[in-house]
Amino acid sequence: MSRSRPLVPFATRYARSGMVCSVDHLASDAGVSLLRAGGSAADAAVAASAVLAVTTQHMCGMGGDLWALVHHADRTAPAALNASGRAGSGADPDALRAEGRTRMRFRGDIRSVPVPGCVDGWVSLHERFGTAPLAQVLTPAVELAEGGFPLSPHGAATAALLDGVANTHDYEAASRPGDLVTRPGVAAALRDIVEGGREAFYEGDFGRDLGELGRGEYTAADLARSQADWVTPLSTQAWEHTLWTVPPNSQGYLTLAGAWIASELELPVDPSDPLFAHLPAEAAKQAGWDRPAVLFEHADGEALLAPERLAPRRDAVSPDTAAPLGAGCGTGDTMYLAAVDADRMGVSLIQSNAGGWGAGLWTPTHRISLHNRGIGFSLIEGHPAEYRPGRRPPHTLAPAIVQRRDGSLRSVVGTMGGDAQPQVLLQVLARLLRAGESPAGAIGAGRWRWGAAQGTGFDTWAHPAQLQLCIEGHAAWAGTDAVADLAGRGHRVVTEPAYHDSYGHAQLIDVYDGLLAGAADPRALTGSAAGF
Repeated sequence: MSRSRPLVPFATRYARSGMVCSVDHLASDAGVSLLRAGGSAADAAVAASAVLAVTTQHMCGMGGDLWALVHHADRTAPAALNASGRAGSGADPDALRAEGRTRMRFRGDIRSVPVPGCVDGWVSLHERFGTAPLAQVLTPAVELAEGGFPLSPHGAATAALLDGVANTHDYEAASRPGDLVTRPGVAAALRDIVEGGREAFYEGDFGRDLGELGRGEYTAADLARSQADWVTPLSTQAWEHTLWTVPPNSQGYLTLAGAWIASELELPVDPSDPLFAHLPAEAAKQAGWDRPAVLFEHADGEALLAPERLAPRRDAVSPDTAAPLGAGCGTGDTMYLAAVDADRMGVSLIQSNAGGWGAGLWTPTHRISLHNRGIGFSLIEGHPAEYRPGRRPPHTLAPAIVQRRDGSLRSVVGTMGGDAQPQVLLQVLARLLRAGESPAGAIGAGRWRWGAAQGTGFDTWAHPAQLQLCIEGHAAWAGTDAVADLAGRGHRVVTEPAYHDSYGHAQLIDVYDGLLAGAADPRALTGSAAGF
């Protein structure tokens, strides 16, 4: 791995025995405390994730979903966990269509709230790969919820969205970075999980509150059914490594498809070359333009990655011109974390509210924000992703793991970013595996993303003919000459501010020569790569 000086204003962190990278230094520290106490990477990941459910409710929480990949010591395929929730038994698309709806409502509608899967994800991950008692794993989160934590800059910036929203009392006196927030209801929910497992949460006060908010959307059987399943991961070869991700209903296949296409092209080694933006951007576009038609629960992920499907898309990429396809992109509210322990178990974990603070609906007992992941459902009658009872919606969450050819762990990587997640990961992987950049260089460098003038962050591929190539302000291709070069290839180029949230909060741990090298995205402002 290159140890050249990063082209970003922060450095790679190094450690020997264990490391956790996340968007919040409190969460990273909690994870490392579990590793120091002899816990596994899974313990560290659950501990960090639980802290984030307390401190970063504007991005994730117990009212959202979770996915994870786990690399274990036998160097085989990673274990893949799908803890994304299902629509309740009362899901009725005809009722929505009768109201004149053509898409799921973004906020204020319980029908956009599948049963949250996060807690089932924690329990399943800990049961299979944890070594420390669950009480010890969740203690840092309980202590922060009870004793208080300082509001982050991003949390403060989004607090205004809570004006007029019921059951958000915990944040009433917090509007500035550093303001102390306590969350006694969340602490109580965490204690319920320690004492009674998932049943105490889903079939206890949280489940009762969800049922009352749903008014027939959910049944007792919906809440008794675990939302977590161990599933078969997807893989592909790119840049002499094996890339792994989670299967549909996740969009993770787009990361692998984009990387396979890009690795088959004449990608320059120099990331400042405009072709280093043009070719991967075209690869991502070719991989993703038909996502609305092909992504749904139980879609055949291997078929979506078949070389005979991707080769014509690769052949459609020209180094000289942008392909005329016939997508809007903003930020999603999600968090990703990476954890690696001394045995080189690696956990790639992502959890999310979907949109910022979720659906704008909070449970009254614990004051937990409910996600709005149901916005991924279709209201087109007969569509395989149509909003129906018991279905999981198409999902943007897409954690990744990279293995060397001998099956050893190379990298644990992921990002937030709504539809842009696979695009961000493609760029990080190209910088890491093709250009040989350090983790800090790969994570902090300026990015591109496909976008439109307007969008929620979850409708990028709705109108592929209307794509703009958005360039982050500190990217090497944001200069006048580079923008002119990309425009000359047929791109509609838009430049945006440096270190902007819409380009994701990525985290990366690289494993090599007995060391761990990590970087937490500077766009998160409070992120940390902590290790020992």
